[in-house]
Amino acid sequence: MSQTLELAAIQANLVWEDPAANRTYFDQKLAEIKKDVDLIVLPEMFATGFSMNPDGIADEGETLNWMKSKATDLNTAIAGSLMVKENELYYNRFYFVTPDGSVTLYNKRHTFTLAGEDQVYEKGTQQVFAVYKGFKILLQVCYDLRFPVFARNTSAYDAVIYVANWPKKRVFAWDILLKARAVENMCYCIGVNRMGLDGNTYEYNGFSGVYDSLGATLAFAEAKETTIYATLDKSHLEQTRNQLNFLADQDRFTLELE
Repeated sequence: MSQTLELAAIQANLVWEDPAANRTYFDQKLAEIKKDVDLIVLPEMFATGFSMNPDGIADEGETLNWMKSKATDLNTAIAGSLMVKENELYYNRFYFVTPDGSVTLYNKRHTFTLAGEDQVYEKGTQQVFAVYKGFKILLQVCYDLRFPVFARNTSAYDAVIYVANWPKKRVFAWDILLKARAVENMCYCIGVNRMGLDGNTYEYNGFSGVYDSLGATLAFAEAKETTIYATLDKSHLEQTRNQLNFLADQDRFTLELE
């Protein structure tokens, strides 16, 4: 069982509502990764930007197949969310794809009502974990970050990933909440945001980051297109939890999901 997980997170300027252009863009970004990694994380709706117009561009398998192909070719897991059409319904779906082609999927639980996401996309109904190279990883999308009960670590997970299109005007909340989720859950927390302007002229300035179980910064991306790298160390995480067993003192309650 692996004790470390080498991570790359790509902070990207997405092409609005153009899956083919974004796949080409990420072909280049993936080719530029400068070290061997176990996991590459892309932003929320990385093929389109955070659009409420899924008709005709929501993924029905093409971009998922691209993720599978890249994961196999690069021998690394690839994670990120897409707008997906399934059974005539739309989802903001987080895919975690491993090199052997296996797929873990999570439908975003907290759809962003301020943008009308709840009127377009079906919401998820459960926590979902990807288990990969000895790490148990909770999958989360953007607005989920504001709801700590949903990420509450009662399942002994090792890391949580938030993929996002989180705008510049609220980016300090993003940064604070990522660190809070790491500290309160005694886990690694990875947040991957986008750059640039979207089709609604909302501006994004990144601030992607990786934090350890005490909130220390392992990697951080300033306001530019870039790839950041971090090493997640399971033995260090377990040592910290053994020394500071805060999770054992959590209040007990049951979260009811509709």
